[in-house]
Amino acid sequence: MLIGVVSDTHRHIWIIDKVMEVLGDIDMLIHLGDNIQDIREFKKVYKGKILNVKGNCDYSNSIPSDIVDDIEGYKFLITHGHNYDVKYNLTRLKDKAFEEKANVVLYGHTHISQIIYEEGVWFINPGSPVLSRDGINSVALIEIKNGNINSSIKPIR
Repeated sequence: MLIGVVSDTHRHIWIIDKVMEVLGDIDMLIHLGDNIQDIREFKKVYKGKILNVKGNCDYSNSIPSDIVDDIEGYKFLITHGHNYDVKYNLTRLKDKAFEEKANVVLYGHTHISQIIYEEGVWFINPGSPVLSRDGINSVALIEIKNGNINSSIKPIR
């Protein structure tokens, strides 16, 4: 299974075609918030399963802040991250991951891409495809195959 992960598109809908080109033939798309309105635009070009959470710039009561979901036998914690102060450190997010017994944590908010494997848990931040704070506009790609997870950051040029 191939999962595309994107965060912090902030209504820059012109980038959506490029994001989908970079992600390729994915089985699922996960948007980590800011802005959830962009999901409508993603749905125009991607007909597969989409999961999304709201971020600090999203004001919908119908969209959750966190999702905990089993995907291909792995427990995913999906969040924007602002409720866990991820701009400062990952302490609260790690606590939540261990509380939920998550194998994979997807978060955004910082606009900085990062992949960390710590104490048996993947922490993956795709960065932002348009407003990066680390100089690399990016998304993440996760492959689950034969019981193994591989993740990578894909630059958007």
